[in-house]
Amino acid sequence: MIDMELSAEALAAIDGALATLETQLAGLQGLTPDQRRGLTKMGDKSEAFCRQAVVAFTQNPEVLPRNFDVLAFQRDLTLLDALRPRMQRLERLNEKLDDTAMIVGSDLMTNALEGYAVLKVAGKGTGLDSLRQMLSARFNRAKPAAASPATA
Repeated sequence: MIDMELSAEALAAIDGALATLETQLAGLQGLTPDQRRGLTKMGDKSEAFCRQAVVAFTQNPEVLPRNFDVLAFQRDLTLLDALRPRMQRLERLNEKLDDTAMIVGSDLMTNALEGYAVLKVAGKGTGLDSLRQMLSARFNRAKPAAASPATA
């Protein structure tokens, strides 16, 4: 399904680009599952609310407590707007990476199965029995444990 190669130069360039991304995005943070569950989530309607709030807060800073940082609030919205298109591009690229890895795995498995089938038939008596037996380990199923009298 695919015939693609990545040269050493291409891999080096990709690794360099990834290193640049990691350096430029060093401020990104990870969350534990518990932290993720504990956060207030922002959906589409909530985003519209936040966008309206930034306008209202910017136009009326006197109604907010002194410790409310309107500039930080604006920076958060600006950061979200900057991250979103890059996230979408990376998500599309990651989806293509996943799909390509799946295609390559499928190609490998299909060809391995085809070669194994030929080896099982044509390889008998040609000194390939140990190779065929080694490959057959993929298809050996563990035998279920015999039921003991107590569980029977």
